[in-house]
Amino acid sequence: MSDQDATTPRVFLCRHGETEWTMNGRYTGVTELDLTTNGANQVRGSGTLLVGQGKLIEPDRIARVFVSPRKRAQTTYRLLFGGDIDNSQVPAHKVTVTEDIAEWNYGDYEGLLTGEIQDRRKAKGLDSKGAWDIWRDGCEGGESAQEVTDRLDRLIMKINDIHRPCMHGEGPSNVVLVAHGHILRAFVERWLRISMAGHLPIMMPPGAIGILRQAIMPSNQNVS
Repeated sequence: MSDQDATTPRVFLCRHGETEWTMNGRYTGVTELDLTTNGANQVRGSGTLLVGQGKLIEPDRIARVFVSPRKRAQTTYRLLFGGDIDNSQVPAHKVTVTEDIAEWNYGDYEGLLTGEIQDRRKAKGLDSKGAWDIWRDGCEGGESAQEVTDRLDRLIMKINDIHRPCMHGEGPSNVVLVAHGHILRAFVERWLRISMAGHLPIMMPPGAIGILRQAIMPSNQNVS
């Protein structure tokens, strides 16, 4: 790792661990589900390996943590950082629970499988030009791709404001997102200034941690 990479502000993407609906492929937005035993172990494993002083995610170098309000994300935060928001390795004033990083609102598709969604849309005469694609078509009764784009772009502006004063290691600057599969993949696309319909191939299994970094650019643009 170069010295520049060591001090450049980062965004760590932490996906919650496995749930029952993760295992069977059901779309899980606002539904509150617990982590499975395996899901909790996934997160503990990532935390033990990657979180702590001298590890990839050092609490002392964190400027802000944004956590989804969903219970599965809150549990994931607790397992990663050794306690609830009011009593963890990260000072509570640096942790924000926000709908900005909540999972995509699936609306009428909540709890359904992809095949069930496609059948429902076919019965309504939708998708005559191709199969349903959430990145293009969004969700009936839920969020469109543009609505997700807009809220993630607002969050990215907040993160840029956090990073801007610390581009050369002037102080703690890393940001952590604790959230969900679809919204974290969507965040990566918007961080890279890619349209939701761009189909950037990203794998982020339950309990995984990904990394983005801020570029040192006078225009304040961000890259991976």
